[in-house]
Amino acid sequence: MKKLFIVLISILATITLFAKDYQGSLLKNGDQAPTFKLQTIDGKEFSIADLKGKVVLVNFFATWCGPCMKELPVVQGQLWPKFKNDNFVMVAIGREHTAAELKAFNQKKGFTFPLAADPKREVYSKFASQYIPRNYVLDKSGKIIFQSVGFTQKELEEMIKIIADNL
Repeated sequence: MKKLFIVLISILATITLFAKDYQGSLLKNGDQAPTFKLQTIDGKEFSIADLKGKVVLVNFFATWCGPCMKELPVVQGQLWPKFKNDNFVMVAIGREHTAAELKAFNQKKGFTFPLAADPKREVYSKFASQYIPRNYVLDKSGKIIFQSVGFTQKELEEMIKIIADNL
């Protein structure tokens, strides 16, 4: 009986560790967001350090990612127009894309939120090791208060509520 208990605990521990790794996040809620600077495709500098006092959404995506291509239009339609103001900032970061690729992509899509390129995963690798789409919501002090991987309407609604509650 004791051996069975030890085996079950070992299996449970392995599953738990795998589940955490599966998400690929290097950060947890409550952590301070890593600092980074990027240039948006319209030439503006985007620096996390300059955004203290604002609620920030950092989105990681790729143009070839099916769930990302479902998520971004919903963000454009439901989230961005609702919160776009002086107290909320968003940037969608194209993982493994150049600025030229994102400009061409956005000419077809017409997103109005800021887009920035991360061609070598330099910013992405500060947040996660794998999986997109990925969202991080930062509070006014720069701490992570929400994160998600993949796209579901339920998670988007939860993210919208958290942003609204923190503005």
